[in-house]
Amino acid sequence: MAGVLNFAPSPIFRPIALQRQSKSRFSIRSSAEFSDSPPASASVSTKEEPKLGFPAPTLSPPPDFKPPTPKRFSVRPDKLLDILGASLALIFRLGTGAFVSGYSVSFVPKNEIPSDKYALEIAGFKVKETSKIGPRPEKPIEIYEFESCPFCRKVREIVAVLDLDVLFYPCPRNSPNFRPKVGQMGGKQQFPYMVDPNTGVAMYESDEIIRYLVGKYGDGNVPFMLSLGLLTTLTEGFAMIGRMGRGSSYTPSKLPPKPLEIWAYEPSPFCKVVREVLVELELPHLLRSCARGSPKRQILYEKAGHFQVPYLEDPNTGVQMFESAEIVEYLRATYSL
Repeated sequence: MAGVLNFAPSPIFRPIALQRQSKSRFSIRSSAEFSDSPPASASVSTKEEPKLGFPAPTLSPPPDFKPPTPKRFSVRPDKLLDILGASLALIFRLGTGAFVSGYSVSFVPKNEIPSDKYALEIAGFKVKETSKIGPRPEKPIEIYEFESCPFCRKVREIVAVLDLDVLFYPCPRNSPNFRPKVGQMGGKQQFPYMVDPNTGVAMYESDEIIRYLVGKYGDGNVPFMLSLGLLTTLTEGFAMIGRMGRGSSYTPSKLPPKPLEIWAYEPSPFCKVVREVLVELELPHLLRSCARGSPKRQILYEKAGHFQVPYLEDPNTGVQMFESAEIVEYLRATYSL
């Protein structure tokens, strides 16, 4: 699995060579997805995608900033309602995305797993977790989406199940950069929109994206909770009731020259409140997906000396930190205008 983290994130504003899909790829069930405009009547060329050319802002951590000490299984009192609201998704979606494909667990004697290996310890035993991961993409999949869209959430769940690292380009309403770019690349502002730089494939439609990802990077089988059609979409919407509207509207911000990196996975309420702010500030971020059973839990354990999510790495300022409440405050202080 060492190859999972060997790729370098692609530059944010590079032109993307896309393989234009057949017209049906972009029109199936378009009325059900989140779209700002009707399908284009003429094809849109993607050979000369506009170069955005944003100037690099001067970025630095807040004055006297010091990353907090991570605290396991604790919620800051002023954030209790936020976390409770974000936790509703676990109920409505039955934990979809909390476990990597093929996940299995067993309890083994404490001494069977070395102390330098990540494992939960319960009542003198350690939890041994395994999973079955498919082929790994050489370059991260690129997805244009926003947090409060139920169709986008479906795709984020399969990303967690397949243990994929994804470069997310947030497209909240009224955002000036990536939302218009989707219209230029694909012909309409509809979300989610996926680009796979490994194959040249680009497509709309959450169900089509899910089928593509499980076929290319999984075992070909769509998880049950993502295969129920309208019921899946309805429960995705119910899952967002506790955080209704969060992560959907743009907050003016400084656009970073490099994408941030966030270690997280979709069902975690602590990760959700951080992603809401990443999306609202339109901050591109490379998600290091690490649901239960992910080998990347061991990688983060070795990297930081501790496993806990969310974990933020900001290459623009050098900041690395745990703790969702403090990450939210850091992002707003550093990037909001």
